[in-house]
Amino acid sequence: MKSPEYAIEFHAVSRTFRTGADSVAALGGVSVTFRYGTFTAIMGPSGSGKSTFLRCAAGLERIDEGQVVVGGADLARLDDKALTILRRDKIGFVFQSFNLLPSLTASQNVALPLRLAGRPVRDSEVREALAAVGLSGREKRRPSELSGGQQQRVAIARAAITRPAVLLADEPTGALDSKNGREVLKLLRAMADGAGRAVVMVTHDPAAAGFADRVVFLTDGRIASVLERPTAEQIGTRMTSLENAAC
Repeated sequence: MKSPEYAIEFHAVSRTFRTGADSVAALGGVSVTFRYGTFTAIMGPSGSGKSTFLRCAAGLERIDEGQVVVGGADLARLDDKALTILRRDKIGFVFQSFNLLPSLTASQNVALPLRLAGRPVRDSEVREALAAVGLSGREKRRPSELSGGQQQRVAIARAAITRPAVLLADEPTGALDSKNGREVLKLLRAMADGAGRAVVMVTHDPAAAGFADRVVFLTDGRIASVLERPTAEQIGTRMTSLENAAC
């Protein structure tokens, strides 16, 4: 079932959470693939399974049934050490809350994944990563000395420094104003177009999803529909319909 052209593959993936006698199906038989060089948005009403989907794609959540393949590797066949190495080498993460270490400079935050992996850190490589996100000259500034949009750019540079094949973004513009949000989305778009990465973004914002090639809508842990190259208006209409149906 390995397909070299796909960065991520979900084959009939199910994940159920149990609390006592109760159980909730966060994902139920989800099948979808993500090609390299594409930008996909994941949307859906609250509780539709978006966060669980992203965690399963990252190997942070073990699935109950089905198969998740990342970069040709079946995650179910990997032990914890191998999963850690796969996430380190093949997957970059961008979060709504930036997740920068406040005591480190922008350069030090960007270099952190390399240091944790035991790889050599070249100052020129770190400077290039920051220049690519428009932060030349701000290498020595700490997060508290940067705006929210600049902090998210540092987070994107940090995610890109290891040259991962996959970038997973969880509400990356949720804490930003519209102007900074657009700049961050342009960077994510460029990571798919220019670097050939598979970018998968969870978002609630139709305008943000409008930057994607495709929008996958989840509801009750299942794929409700898919829109290819949609407009923000089309996305908003579809989301409204799903939210009304969930009420």
